[in-house]
Amino acid sequence: MSAQILDGKAIALELRESIQQEVEAQVAKGKVPPGLAVILVGEDPASQVYVKNKKIACDKAGFNDVSMVLPAETSQAELLAKIDELNAREDVHGIIVQLPVPDHIDPEEIIERIDPKKDVDGFHPYNMGRLATRLPELAPCTPHGVMTMLAKTGIPLRGLNAVVVGASNIVGVPMALELLNERATVTVCHSATKDLPQKVAEADLVVVGVGIPNMVKGDWIKDGAIVIDVGINRLDDGSLCGDVEYDKAKEKASWITPVPGGVGPMTIATLLQNTLQAAYGVKA
Repeated sequence: MSAQILDGKAIALELRESIQQEVEAQVAKGKVPPGLAVILVGEDPASQVYVKNKKIACDKAGFNDVSMVLPAETSQAELLAKIDELNAREDVHGIIVQLPVPDHIDPEEIIERIDPKKDVDGFHPYNMGRLATRLPELAPCTPHGVMTMLAKTGIPLRGLNAVVVGASNIVGVPMALELLNERATVTVCHSATKDLPQKVAEADLVVVGVGIPNMVKGDWIKDGAIVIDVGINRLDDGSLCGDVEYDKAKEKASWITPVPGGVGPMTIATLLQNTLQAAYGVKA
């Protein structure tokens, strides 16, 4: 068996085109374009690249990009005041503070200051709570993007034995909630999990997001399982790889995401989808 590839670039492009069409239709009715404000504090190189990619995606979709870069020495109070200003602006529908932030800033307080209706990253406790109670509004982008990809397989998730490796609030926990809401049976594994290979070997669906290159070995994968690799890691030789041993895993899986070109493009596309929803109350 050789797995079918879940092409995140193609799926994201399809979603972004749908978003662009919806924006054009709404603007034709006299509504303002969706406004997205991405705040970057400091000069983290990886964050700079990510923010640049978000800006390009906003421009292509017809959004109003309100991104800003603040000095690394920006105080907590100054950042909170900037969020308050954006919360009050009617032309801004989505607000993101790019993580990580400098050490002197408390990211949890920053996230909670964002108006939940403008929290297009989906990290505010209100939005996480809505997801946990099966009443989702703005869901965390990466897990929700994974759900869009899984729908493309045509395989019902109801009753599947799903294993999520990684328990972060950004990926692991909301991913588990998304899958539970589709009636999968979900196990969340983390650094204290005993016998991880056996847990993975029993899974019909494996989602991995831990940031450790090739941590999940290909021979752990059950024949016919769906494998979603959220990780992206740069090796010493400059090449990129995921958290799953791809070459071996693809010989056992039914579907698998590549790295790069898998989950990554879906995160930004889903961010645009969330901003569209925040602006107009509709989803592409």
